Amino acid sequence: MMTTRILARDWRLLSLGLPALALLWCGWGLHAHWGAFIQWCLATQITLHRYLVMYLLQLNNHQYSGGVWLLGGAFLYGVLHAVGPGHGKFIVTTYLSTNKESLLAARVVPFLGSLMQGACAILFVFILAIGLNLASGDLSTSRWYVEKISALMVGAFGVFIIYQTLKSLRPRKIAIGSLTPLHDHSPNCGCGHHGVGRELAQVDWKTRLGVVLAIGARPCSGAIMILLFANALGIVSWGIAAVMAMSLGTALSILGLSLAVRYARERAVGLFAGSGGRLRLLVPAAKIAGGIILILFACVLFLTVIPISANGDYIAAGC
Repeated sequence: MMTTRILARDWRLLSLGLPALALLWCGWGLHAHWGAFIQWCLATQITLHRYLVMYLLQLNNHQYSGGVWLLGGAFLYGVLHAVGPGHGKFIVTTYLSTNKESLLAARVVPFLGSLMQGACAILFVFILAIGLNLASGDLSTSRWYVEKISALMVGAFGVFIIYQTLKSLRPRKIAIGSLTPLHDHSPNCGCGHHGVGRELAQVDWKTRLGVVLAIGARPCSGAIMILLFANALGIVSWGIAAVMAMSLGTALSILGLSLAVRYARERAVGLFAGSGGRLRLLVPAAKIAGGIILILFACVLFLTVIPISANGDYIAAGC
């Protein structure tokens, strides 16, 4: 029996050690070529910006085939934007790797966050560019402030996760309000307690709302650029359609990532299912570590906001 336990423990450590070594190797390679990777991402982003602007110009010249290319290109831009470095993937990965979530929540929360990102870009342009009629330089300044505030929101979400974890570790006083008979539900009792969405409603909705807000409060600079250019051409409806296609591409990519992270977490927890005491200590530690990582990432976001452009963001983006 002792030999079996040792072998099982060694197998668990090996199964976790190999992916950890692979991640370290990938991290080292990314660190070694980080500058070149960022330059490639920026160059690719500018190229896609120019293509999207070209399709808007075709629509402005009544070449309506450009609309199909615009929506397809915007969707592809959203997918590639989600694959590249960004805050949405970081928030989703940190949250789902440190919190037990239902399959429905792992699908809905990142999807809503990505769609909210597009909606925030639309509101930003409608309120400031169309409603208040601000100049391009003023819009760039407003975008700078919005991104700074969104970075602070990501940090606040990290603080909230740490606070909730520490609060759950605090011993609670036993309070007896009323005595009720013990009642257990059978999995097949048919009373409705296993209804669709019930598990989603029972878990902390504040944390999920925080994830959605942390992702969606930072509008995509590419979406803002497309909307500003479409507004300048007088075809803002096409700009809105392109932004929603972009958000859909981002949402589907982050949705796939969230499901992969949730699966990896379930597998990792399953490997340590026999060591309940250590698992009860590891889970709060992982949540606190995730909150600290989010705070550090928020500091990086705050310090690396795209500078203000006096000529407007779509000029600075190479368009």
